[in-house]
Amino acid sequence: MTFCLISPPLRVFSSIALAPSSNLTHGLPLRRAASLRICATADGGKEAPEEEEEKETESPSSSSSSSSSSSSSSALGKDLKKVVNKTAATFAPRASTASKNPALPGTTLYKVFEVQGYASMLVGGVLSFNLLFPSTQPDLWRLMGMWSIWMFTIPSLRARDCPPKEKEALNYLFLIIPLLNVAIPFFWKSFPLVWSADTLAFFAMYAWKLGWLERTE
Repeated sequence: MTFCLISPPLRVFSSIALAPSSNLTHGLPLRRAASLRICATADGGKEAPEEEEEKETESPSSSSSSSSSSSSSSALGKDLKKVVNKTAATFAPRASTASKNPALPGTTLYKVFEVQGYASMLVGGVLSFNLLFPSTQPDLWRLMGMWSIWMFTIPSLRARDCPPKEKEALNYLFLIIPLLNVAIPFFWKSFPLVWSADTLAFFAMYAWKLGWLERTE
C-alpha cells in the first residue's frame, strides 16, 4: 500500500527597477521551485509495478480459454470412449449367459484364458514368420498367424473378469487391429510386418491405458 505527499510548486519573483526615466518595473523570475513528492509504501518500501494490473486482467481470459479447451477435449474423449465400448460390446465375443463371469482373478479359468491369449499371440508370430508349416506361397496358416491377435488373443483376454482399464484397452484394440491388417498390405505385403504392427499396437495400448510408463517413472 503506497502513501504519497505532494507539495504544490512554488515560484519566487524579484522586482528589478529600471532607469529612473522609466516608470515601468519588470518582474523577472529568479527561481522556480519544483514540486516535492514523498512516497512511502507499507510493503517494505517497494512500489508494485503497474504491469501487474494488466497481467491480472489478462489472467481470467487465458484461464477461461484453457478451461474451455480442456473441457472440449475431455468431452471428445468421453464420446470416443462411449462409441468404442458400444461397438466392441456389439460385435466382440461375450458371455452367452447373463450370469456372473466365472473367470474371476485368481481362479483357474482366469489363468487358462490368459495363457491361451498370449500363447495364441506367440503361435501367430511363428506362423506369420513362416517358421511353422513353411511354404513359398501365401497360405491359410500364414493368414491365420497374421489375424491371430484379433481372432484369439483379444477374445481370450476379454473373456476374463478383467479391470475396466484393461477392458477398455481391449475394446480399442478390437477396432484398431482390423484397420491395421487391412491398411498395411496396401503399402507392403508382408505377414510378419502386419503381425509385428499388431503386437506393437497391443502393448502400446496396454501401456497407455494401464499406465505402465507412469509407474516406471
